[in-house]
Amino acid sequence: MKKYGFNIARGLIALVLVAGGGAKLAGVPELHESFHILGLPGWFGYFIGVCEIAGAIGLFISSLSAISAAGIATIMSGAVYFHFMYTPPAEGIPALVILGLSVFVVIKTKSKIFKFSKT
Repeated sequence: MKKYGFNIARGLIALVLVAGGGAKLAGVPELHESFHILGLPGWFGYFIGVCEIAGAIGLFISSLSAISAAGIATIMSGAVYFHFMYTPPAEGIPALVILGLSVFVVIKTKSKIFKFSKT
């Protein structure tokens, strides 16, 4: 049962990040608005989109899972900050959930950081 919970967490994180990252890379204006509000350059939204998709892929590579989840947690911390400072707090709940799931994945996979198996 524990394995299913871990895989569900990874799957939910990946689903959200591929959708959000893909939309950022597609240039959806609503998703780039937050970066402008924070005073970040226009290209930063595309950079975060690439990071989100790379992180989602990395979740399923055993030796990269913990570091990918840590990177995702960092991105989600920024998203939580933005939503709690500039939008109604309820809008930050999805980012907070993904942050929590990412921390869960880091804890479960931290012993595998950069351990590559010999094949």
